[in-house]
Amino acid sequence: MGVTYFAGAAYRALTASKVGPSLYDLCDPLFHKHAGGDAHIVKFYKTALGNAALRPLLCRAGLPELRDPARFKAIQQALRAARDDDNPDWEAIGQPIAELLDTVALSHPEPKLVTASAQAPSLGEIDDVIKACGTHLLRSFDRNGFIPTYAAFNLIGDPDMHGRDFLMALTGLNSRGYKNSTLLFTLARIFIARSPAAKLINPPWTGIAEPMWEPVQIRHRSAYYDAFFTEALLSFGETGLPSPDQTTSSRRAIKAMVEFCLVTSREEVRSHDGTSVNVITALAPPPHPRFSRLFAQIKQDLGFGIYVPDCDTTACSFSAATQAGSTDPILDQPLLDFYAGYQVGNGSNEPMVTVPINNHIDYDGAIVTWIDNLAGERPYGNDLDPTLNLDVLEVSFRNLVRWKVMETPTRLETMQRIIGFQRRLVASGAFADPKSHIYYLPELYSAYFGRCYATFRELPTATQQAIDTDGTFDFIRLHVLAYVQDELIAREMNTFDAALALIALGHLGGELAHFAPALRCIITATGEGGRKGPFKAYEWNKMKTPTRILVGGPEVTSAFVLMGLALARRRMMNGHAA
Repeated sequence: MGVTYFAGAAYRALTASKVGPSLYDLCDPLFHKHAGGDAHIVKFYKTALGNAALRPLLCRAGLPELRDPARFKAIQQALRAARDDDNPDWEAIGQPIAELLDTVALSHPEPKLVTASAQAPSLGEIDDVIKACGTHLLRSFDRNGFIPTYAAFNLIGDPDMHGRDFLMALTGLNSRGYKNSTLLFTLARIFIARSPAAKLINPPWTGIAEPMWEPVQIRHRSAYYDAFFTEALLSFGETGLPSPDQTTSSRRAIKAMVEFCLVTSREEVRSHDGTSVNVITALAPPPHPRFSRLFAQIKQDLGFGIYVPDCDTTACSFSAATQAGSTDPILDQPLLDFYAGYQVGNGSNEPMVTVPINNHIDYDGAIVTWIDNLAGERPYGNDLDPTLNLDVLEVSFRNLVRWKVMETPTRLETMQRIIGFQRRLVASGAFADPKSHIYYLPELYSAYFGRCYATFRELPTATQQAIDTDGTFDFIRLHVLAYVQDELIAREMNTFDAALALIALGHLGGELAHFAPALRCIITATGEGGRKGPFKAYEWNKMKTPTRILVGGPEVTSAFVLMGLALARRRMMNGHAA
């Protein structure tokens, strides 16, 4: 989107006719100068919604329904209860807002069908982009001392969060601060989505992965990201394209990032059997996340004061460290024993999924996201994401011998039940539905299945057959390939979509002819990032609560492009199916 688009959208938002009471008419009397009650919700309102940047855009965004005094009063009473009650009834508080939320119509992108390009770029063009991406990552590490990732808020909210889902979140989250932010962000998104401000806050884009718009992006560091960048630099090295100096720099960066994952971000927790286990937290204590002072405080105000470990960061950190050749004793812990305590089983422990906004899928056998800290805190309740479960399988395959999985029936069963969950998900077609996923897009699930599949295929044939007794991996491979070939690359793509398509095609043995559209998309887009890198920032992962929060960055895009092109390059050089 160009300057003309944003200028026009801003003008229309600032000059729109006011058709009913605004967010500020509703909330200012309750929060603007109030003392007493829950201090967090008052501070949150002033910081996130009542600020000088947002107020001019939304002061004319009104809802005609709120001209009804009874309805206006009902919502104010709900907000007052959230502010003042010692033990709020969140179901009752959320109900009038959920009814308004169901008047919002948002949808996921539906890129138009395109005619596939038959002309793939040359190996020389591909090599040039791989080298540009690798150089970008290494320079970023040298400049910052780490490779940064960014978070950005899209206040329009997530298309999957309707009234029902909002109520599930409001009642299933544990932290009052997080409930507060979910409540008020949801209220605000209704006013945004039903006003001209929507075009400014949520502009259209090409492809599926959402670009991360300037100017507000929060730079930070996480073990989850360091694990990912470690894999990207390992992939860069495997191409043989880095210079000798880059090889040295890459090894130094990988060593530092593995240490950040396994040492700096290590946290002790209790397993379900009471034993002590070391896991990896996504946000280590300050100053390690490298927030600016401003955003460190905003993070607190938004309800992220307590951050707990999660199963995905732990799995990805262990995997990256294993690939990098780490011998840290933490890797000797058989994570499958720990994960078994977070595995949904036969409905008996399904209540551990307290925010079941994707409960149209069968959870049985899957691992939930969040890990209780030593104090027993789990501020975000718990949810369940299919892609996380692929990461658990992948790290288990990498450490199959170390963890004695085949010799330990309970560990093998834990792993096979996750495989069963994945088969049912794919057989139902739900893997291609964005609502099935909490933190990722279906296209990223496809790429990460490719990653998991490739690791599985590195195991001895007899071991593969003992693990996958009914051919689930080949079954899923065919369905994921069909999605990538018939849906993803058959439509308009952006750089990030194309990189994910290449990763899936490369790992799953897609036909070479199917690589061309994604390759051409990336080559054509090279340079779009301007001074920040070869490519723009796009949505890598996201949160749906307290609002739509995107995570990505120019470095993230470079890393995915590098890995996708490296796989395509290998296929082109081999000239045959993987």
